[in-house]
Amino acid sequence: MLTEVQKRARLAVTATFVTNGLVVGAFVARIPDIKNALEISNSTLSLCLLASSLGVFSALPFAGKLCAKYGSSPVAFYGTLAMVLAWTLQSFALVSVLAFALTAFFAGYFLATQDVAMNSHAVTLEHQSSLRLMSVFHGMFSLGGFCGGIIGGICSQLKISYSLQTLMICGGITVAAFAVRNLWLPGSVDIHELEPGTKIHRPPIIWLFGIFGLCSTIGEGAVGDWGGVLTRETYGASPFVSAIPYVVFSATMIIGRFSGDYLATKFGAAKVLASGGLIASIGMSTGLILNSTTGAIFGWFWMGTGLSVAIPLLFSAVGSMANTRFAGQVAPAQAVAMVSGISYFGFIVGPPFIGFISDATSLRTALFVPALLALAIVASARFAKGA
Repeated sequence: MLTEVQKRARLAVTATFVTNGLVVGAFVARIPDIKNALEISNSTLSLCLLASSLGVFSALPFAGKLCAKYGSSPVAFYGTLAMVLAWTLQSFALVSVLAFALTAFFAGYFLATQDVAMNSHAVTLEHQSSLRLMSVFHGMFSLGGFCGGIIGGICSQLKISYSLQTLMICGGITVAAFAVRNLWLPGSVDIHELEPGTKIHRPPIIWLFGIFGLCSTIGEGAVGDWGGVLTRETYGASPFVSAIPYVVFSATMIIGRFSGDYLATKFGAAKVLASGGLIASIGMSTGLILNSTTGAIFGWFWMGTGLSVAIPLLFSAVGSMANTRFAGQVAPAQAVAMVSGISYFGFIVGPPFIGFISDATSLRTALFVPALLALAIVASARFAKGA
């Protein structure tokens, strides 16, 4: 059972996961509008998305070190405020490709800083309470993405500017950040700064978990970034309908993640991962074969269901390992950042890779790639036994 202090901290972590997903979902729903405003091709859009992903990737090692040195709670709070500022600036940068790419880099950078801090705090709560909590937290991220996708789709349909949409969302996030500021566990509870001269140990299994996470995030990034473009440009869907695949994807991620902790506790993480990989691959492939807006919605539904628990289970496992098997060798925040860094590389290479393949073939053909990569998640089951 959680203590009262831990319950308050869980509320703070939950709110932060929601806000992180809200920003991402609202942004993804407006990608087709951003593409039209900048008047760019799929390949150029891929490079703009690459800038944001590079920001994420660049922030991860520094965010892990900050959390290890100062604790995750202050990094989460100030990271949230920095993220709000960066995303607001990005929304006003649709004047040129260069301006948008530059601000997108910093938006991704501070989004990742907040991400590492909230995941590190979640690991601390799991360790203190001996309960599985990570999957539900990631479910709250998906809930935020779901709400953000709906908001973005409605704003797009009503022709509300992306900048005004972002101002409203970021204003609400700022209020939420200050509301939960005093609910976090103190930073001192998860400071894991190593002694000067101590070399950080990077166990091979952590790298391996990162690779499995990479296969999952390539799928998440691809279906998130390209679903709206596929349905609008290939199947002629309206702005609102083109947002439905991502909304459906987010909805199934929510359901899957809210069930993930229970399923992993009852059946074991290994069986849950193996089943998820198969569901994602078969469902996405079937939806693409149907070759229609309905097919896309079908494929995104099963892709979200299958991928929903992969990242939470991997993060939870490496955080637990850092606290037990590798205590004193690597801080939990740094272990999570390592897996995040490898996993989130999928957000860097995935969307641009899909864009380049789509220019050479078709977007529908390119999206079979993440469907096939989902099968690799099945292999992670062997290493997640007992996690």
